[in-house]
Amino acid sequence: MRKYLIAGSVFLMLGCGDSPAPTPDPEPEPSVQLAPPAAAIDAEALMAAIEKMSSDEFGGRAPGSEGERLTVEYLTDQFHAVGLEPGNPDGTWVQNVPLVGITPLEGDDMTVTAGDQTRTLTPGADYVAYTKRVVDQVEVDAEFVFVGYGAIAPEYEWDDFKGVDVSGKILLFLVNDPPSDDLFGGPAMTYYGRWTYKHEIAAAQGAAGALVIHETGPAGYPWEVIGSSPYGESFDLVADDQNMGRVAVEGWIQRDATAALFEMAGLDFETEKAKAAQADFQPVALGVTGATQVRNELRTIDSQNVVAKITGTEAPDEVVLYAAHWDHLGTDASLEGDQIYNGALDNATGTAGLIEIGRAFKAGEPPRRTVVLLAVTAEEQGLLGSRYYGEQPLYPAAQTVAALNMDGLNQWGRTRDLTVVGMGQSELDQVAAAIAVGLGRELNPDPEPEKGFYYRSDHFSFARVGIPAFYTDTGVEYVGKSDGYGIEKRNEYTANDYHAVSDEVKPDWDMAGALDDLTFFYQMGARLASGDDWPEWSETSEFRAIRETQRPAAP
Repeated sequence: MRKYLIAGSVFLMLGCGDSPAPTPDPEPEPSVQLAPPAAAIDAEALMAAIEKMSSDEFGGRAPGSEGERLTVEYLTDQFHAVGLEPGNPDGTWVQNVPLVGITPLEGDDMTVTAGDQTRTLTPGADYVAYTKRVVDQVEVDAEFVFVGYGAIAPEYEWDDFKGVDVSGKILLFLVNDPPSDDLFGGPAMTYYGRWTYKHEIAAAQGAAGALVIHETGPAGYPWEVIGSSPYGESFDLVADDQNMGRVAVEGWIQRDATAALFEMAGLDFETEKAKAAQADFQPVALGVTGATQVRNELRTIDSQNVVAKITGTEAPDEVVLYAAHWDHLGTDASLEGDQIYNGALDNATGTAGLIEIGRAFKAGEPPRRTVVLLAVTAEEQGLLGSRYYGEQPLYPAAQTVAALNMDGLNQWGRTRDLTVVGMGQSELDQVAAAIAVGLGRELNPDPEPEKGFYYRSDHFSFARVGIPAFYTDTGVEYVGKSDGYGIEKRNEYTANDYHAVSDEVKPDWDMAGALDDLTFFYQMGARLASGDDWPEWSETSEFRAIRETQRPAAP
């Protein structure tokens, strides 16, 4: 039997560690009263749920698998046992999420032509192309146009397209945001820097294709992450138009292959890249065409979000939303030895945390506003379950006060701090800071804002439809540990366990930190659910304008 370092219960503390925590930045709200029933968060129940969902029995919890059926059944039973209500307004515990599995078939090169010059780009080595259209085959034969970073950002007075007609073209995008100390969040990535945005803006411009130019430094990971397995199955949502509104071909292209295209056009890639860093950049038609086809195998599945609630006593139509993704990567029969991606930290911990948040709310006074607990599917496939909820909400975005996301709880012990990913995005930071002070803790910003983690977990699906969304990562200042211990453990997990079959419950897990963080999340949600405030996006947030159309005169 494994032994774990677990506190028997959670209790509120005015100090956590050897000395009082300093007042965090941002400035917290004054005189916040903490809700009392956090002790209802059950340490043994938390670990039992983590072990159950990350067991081999659940097979890695892939969407559309037997592991999904077991997970949905388990979560439904646990929510019911805690005393929660079915969260779907139709009286059920689930929201159906239709998905399509798309597997590109191997074998199609891209032929590149400029006058009498011809090159061949090899899939996997030089480029990766796929389609999200729900069709067996797509073809593209079009001119390449370099559009720099491809951003249309009116709040920064930035437009990389300048009204140029790029319909029917294959667009080449630089990765990340334009480099600037004053625009686009400075060193922090904005959504304009995400590759998903680039594919979306390409579709909005009527392009035939969209390829993001991979460079290891700006991307933050090597080409092998993209090119090593270009033919595996991926999932997507199915729009009413069978995703025909997407560009025909999406994907990535190697930096050196891109430089070769520019050379064929009589241009220098680095020179044109430097021009793209300026606001007066104009799209560059290369006069080089690319021709390829993508052939698919398709299958459709019905996946499910699991949803529970506690109905508010005075403002039941106003919602505070908690989210965590229940899915992981399933089973890979081609592996020798262990074949199951158990996903213990990612994200059996956060999903188990939802159950305990529900337990805490049921132990206390009923909230003024409705609290919704949402366990979403297919996060690992591109935030699909939460994106579907955002597009097909069970509770209107305009009536949703905030979304609090839990993706991986702290399994290495207690910390004095919490890392806020996307600090500065909204007034939720002030609410969180006040709760942290009351718990003797502090908030710190993400130390790697350039990697755009704010856009890489489920809270982003709520942000993009205007709902103020909050996400924390594990703190790094561990109580009783040496300086650097937290960063060391993060790096160790990333190198050894992240998206690996070794992401399992370990004998040395110390869940006291997870319990502290759940207490924080409970207290923050309780504060929002008991009040009548509507936290707003910051003046510089790219999501502020969306919210203002929903709630032009918030109370």
